[in-house]
Amino acid sequence: MTNPGDQNRFNEDKATCTVRGGAEAPDIEAGVAAIRNVLKTLPARPGVYRMQDARGDVLYVGKARALKQRVTNYTQVARLSKRLQRMIAQTRGMTIVTTRTEAEALLLEAQLIKRFRPPYNVLLRDDKSFPFILLREDHAFARVQKHRGARRAKGQYYGPFASAGSVTRTLNALQKLFLLRSCSDSFFANRSRPCLLYQIRRCSAPCVGRIEEAAYAELVEDAKQFLSGKSTGVQARLGKSMAAAAEAQDYELAAVYRDRLRALTYIQGSQTVHAEGLGDADIFALASSAGQMCIQAFFIRGGQNWGHRSFFPAHTNEVPEDEVLTSFLVQFYEDMPPPKRLLVDRDLEEAELLTDALGERAGHKVSIERPQRGDRKKLVEQATRNAEEALERRLAEGTTQGKLLRELADTFELPDIPKRIEVYDNSHIMGTNATGAMIVAGPEGFRTNAYRKFNIKSDITPGDDFGMMREVLERRFARLEKEDPDRSTGEWPDLILIDGGKGQLSAVCEIMESAGVHDVPIIGIAKGAFHGRDGREIFHFPDGREISLAPNAPLMFYMQRLRDEAHRFAIGTHRAKRAKSLTTSTLDEVPGIGPNRKRALLMHFGTAKAVKGAALEDLERAPGISKGTARQLHDYFHPNA
Repeated sequence: MTNPGDQNRFNEDKATCTVRGGAEAPDIEAGVAAIRNVLKTLPARPGVYRMQDARGDVLYVGKARALKQRVTNYTQVARLSKRLQRMIAQTRGMTIVTTRTEAEALLLEAQLIKRFRPPYNVLLRDDKSFPFILLREDHAFARVQKHRGARRAKGQYYGPFASAGSVTRTLNALQKLFLLRSCSDSFFANRSRPCLLYQIRRCSAPCVGRIEEAAYAELVEDAKQFLSGKSTGVQARLGKSMAAAAEAQDYELAAVYRDRLRALTYIQGSQTVHAEGLGDADIFALASSAGQMCIQAFFIRGGQNWGHRSFFPAHTNEVPEDEVLTSFLVQFYEDMPPPKRLLVDRDLEEAELLTDALGERAGHKVSIERPQRGDRKKLVEQATRNAEEALERRLAEGTTQGKLLRELADTFELPDIPKRIEVYDNSHIMGTNATGAMIVAGPEGFRTNAYRKFNIKSDITPGDDFGMMREVLERRFARLEKEDPDRSTGEWPDLILIDGGKGQLSAVCEIMESAGVHDVPIIGIAKGAFHGRDGREIFHFPDGREISLAPNAPLMFYMQRLRDEAHRFAIGTHRAKRAKSLTTSTLDEVPGIGPNRKRALLMHFGTAKAVKGAALEDLERAPGISKGTARQLHDYFHPNA
């Protein structure tokens, strides 16, 4: 959609131009000059603009009903907030994309913000996909399963759910209530007797014909009714069936219906948000305090509460609250279909534009309401209370974390409070399946999305921990030097923590020196005389000094948590690699030996080692192995024969 050339090219529907400003300068006048240069050719049409610095990195993405008028405002510096003045001072160029409507511009703005994550835009930090329940209908016996990602499979999608836990609880209830299968199609096709789920009454075993297709279809229809919020009809039918079974003295069947009714009643009673009659809706409320904001979201589908989640958008300083909420909503529904109704806790200046944009994306009308009375107002008030409480917890945690990091900086003589701490560890068994691990922590806690694992690739003597650490650090910092040589992205560590004593620390310092990295503080943490059982770890400095902390000191607990998290991640990575290696064999490396031939060879010879040592005549006698394949296999293992 964009064209980063220097010429202005416009067409009737969409157009793009990129214009670079004049000479680079460190003051705000240079930024204003660059914007004025762009203004000469800007149309008075809807569109999206991107502010860029001297390197071309995106500083800000904005949308406008009339681009020329909107961008002109940035040249009136005295009227801008300090935040925008800082942005203008860094601006050296702009990229413009025109659109047909302002609603289309709003949607494009959200896409570009998610793509570039500019430092002057409000950002939705938690961009993980939400889980759905998929009732897959591309099989005679529909399957119920958890689903994330693109919705390409044929079937009905129900969601979003606030967390994987809420999906799991609902799936468990569905299995108890409607006895729907959750197995894969291949597992289903190869069953000769019912699986354990049938034994514990969580599946009707359609795989072995324990239920007719028509009866199973009725269960599927009941599940659809339940997931659509029409559980009262399902409850009534279950009650009648239980009574009929009891009257016929089929008490075992009556007990099955009773258990299903209990599961339904449990779900109905576990709703912490009562939203009967609301249908499909999302509820949003915003709370702010001490320069931070929290947005609480409740997900209501079919009048049922499918969970709630707290969001803490970034870059909200000096941004009005209604603008933060509007920007959040557009980004939130970038990858997720909006329901027909949104309930919010405040009036939004661009509510009409937002409803048009979301309706265009969803393919149905979307309304945004601020309830003034009744049950819906109570729901919004509950969301507001949750937002305030979540923000209070966040601030309290941040205060505690901030104190710990300040103490850490003072104790280990860091130049400033660390924003990124990297902890490294290795794991192996007698040198096999060697892996390295890096975990990351900062003011916000553990940053699991920044964790990295390293499969040791070089020929290292088994058990050579120093060699393993050398490879991990060389790969890590070679990539950093390539991707961020001027250290502008925040990906460089402010502190490296190594699990080890003087020897490990000395080796790491040599590795960092040889890599040309001289200014990253490194600390080694080693177990004391009692191997850590007394909590008296020893901390080693590169200059040979050692210190220890009181066993009950909060900083000691924090450092131990960092070390233990790295150890946990390294062990988990190693175990996964080892488990994978157990399912492979030397036969996987032989050209022309696929799964079927591999299976036939193992069934005939017993082990891969026996296949490797077999004579040519023995290989030719194996079932499913031709003389040509036998010769190829024998030559692979005996190249000099």
